[in-house]
Amino acid sequence: MPDDICEKLLIAQKSEISEHIIYKRLAKATKNQDNSKILKKISDDELKHYNFWKKYTHKDVKPNRWQINKFYWITRILGLTFGIRLMESGEARAQINYEEFIDHIPEAKEIIKDEERHEQDLINCINEEKLEFVGSAVLGLNDALVEITGTLAGLTFALQNTRLVGVAGLITGIAASLSMAASEYLSQRADESEQAFKSSIYTGVAYIFTVVFLILPYFLFENIYFALATTSAIVITIIAIFNFYISVAKNYNFKKRFFEMVTISGSVAVLSFLIGLGVRMFLNVEV
Repeated sequence: MPDDICEKLLIAQKSEISEHIIYKRLAKATKNQDNSKILKKISDDELKHYNFWKKYTHKDVKPNRWQINKFYWITRILGLTFGIRLMESGEARAQINYEEFIDHIPEAKEIIKDEERHEQDLINCINEEKLEFVGSAVLGLNDALVEITGTLAGLTFALQNTRLVGVAGLITGIAASLSMAASEYLSQRADESEQAFKSSIYTGVAYIFTVVFLILPYFLFENIYFALATTSAIVITIIAIFNFYISVAKNYNFKKRFFEMVTISGSVAVLSFLIGLGVRMFLNVEV
């Protein structure tokens, strides 16, 4: 067998043994028994793949401890579905190497089929609360980004005082978060959902956390326009992080959703800023 193929087989071995350990640790840490069984099955498959490649390399390979710890803790902190999908997306890129093996090892086709089945099995079986209520979190975050960004932009020109804008934004944000949480609760109750209270909590918490991050620059900086610019940067960062999470966990198109949210939030902010300008000019407001 060519040396370059042998080297790639060793890389595949390292990936398989590392993922075997990751899935094994996750299976032990997962409380949901159905999820745990699936993870255990995939862990066993990864070990089987490792031993399959070993028949051709005749070498043992040490696992990648950095990869193991990284994906284990990503999964524990950010959710099982997100962590596994993130890991599987990297694994999918590695399958390009597997295709090269087929000419030399026809049985490699079965390995590729196993790898493709992993993600599908996980999608079909994993029951995770974080994803069940992601719609409620999206509702709270989206509304906060649009409403509070617009409010802060309008108040920035109307009041011209960072502390006043920050306090006004905080009061508005707290009131709006309670209103959104109550609306989500009533909406879920109308649909006879048994999780209405939890849905409302996810909506309210997502809203209030977003508000805190958006108004923070107005309490940290004296320059009103620098505070607004910083808030705008925070808005884009929040949108990017949140959409990356959702695009990985729920297999959505990141670019489409990201630019859609940025466009909506930015348009509302600009319009609100112009309204604030108009209020200050035509009503002759001075603070």
